[in-house]
Amino acid sequence: MIWVVFSLAFWVAAWALNVRLSHSSFVKTRIGQLIVPAIFGVTLLVLWQGVVTGLQVSPVILPPPSAIWERILASGPTLWADFQQTFMKGALRGYAIGCGAAFLTAVAIDRFPFLQRGLLPVGNFVAALPIVGIAPILVMWFGFDWQSKAAVVVVMVFFPVLVNTVAGLAASEVMQRDLMATYSASYWQSLFKLRLPAAMPFIFNGLKIATTLALIGAIVAEFFGSPIVGMGFRITAEVGRLGLDMVWAEIAVAALAGSAFYGLVALIEKRVTFWHPSQRG
Repeated sequence: MIWVVFSLAFWVAAWALNVRLSHSSFVKTRIGQLIVPAIFGVTLLVLWQGVVTGLQVSPVILPPPSAIWERILASGPTLWADFQQTFMKGALRGYAIGCGAAFLTAVAIDRFPFLQRGLLPVGNFVAALPIVGIAPILVMWFGFDWQSKAAVVVVMVFFPVLVNTVAGLAASEVMQRDLMATYSASYWQSLFKLRLPAAMPFIFNGLKIATTLALIGAIVAEFFGSPIVGMGFRITAEVGRLGLDMVWAEIAVAALAGSAFYGLVALIEKRVTFWHPSQRG
């Protein structure tokens, strides 16, 4: 019980500190923008550790963060091999193929308006398909290696990037397009010099959404068949053996990888769209 009391006291102190920091000018600095969420995250971990330890919750139900950390340290090579199989092979390759295909399709839709009436409804239909329904089919088609996982990722990321890119290409103002027409600019000149730069915030919005979907799709696809390596395979195997600490270790690695991937795309967005009002300090 003393662990629970300590955790609650720590939570109250951290809450008060975060409230004070959030109302100060310090939070507007780069260090402040990192410290506030870091304090919040550490508070959740301490509260989790204290409640699980104090109430003596079974590790089968919910292991404490300390046990998960020990499992990460003890299973480094296994976690790294799973990360390479799921993220580097399946998720990243599917992300690149799906986003690239979505961008090219969006340009084709913009160039030929009749495709917008034909392709977008089909894309909407495909996006509405349940991933647990199409994943086993794609695994049967493409085999148990990373190719089937990449195919699932392509299906998941294609539509969000397509919709955002199509919306972005239509975001430039009428007066701007009329000015390009006055200069006798061709479609491709207008696309590369005006409409594509104006669409970049929309495109990156779709790319950021796709970062999380890619990892989720690759892990879910591994539930339906994979080599004896991969995050989804490991989660399924360890759940059957009640190795919940290893399951949470895989979840932690996946969460860190997804957050880092999202942050990388957001950093690239900041460099590319530095001129946009949302990126100005």
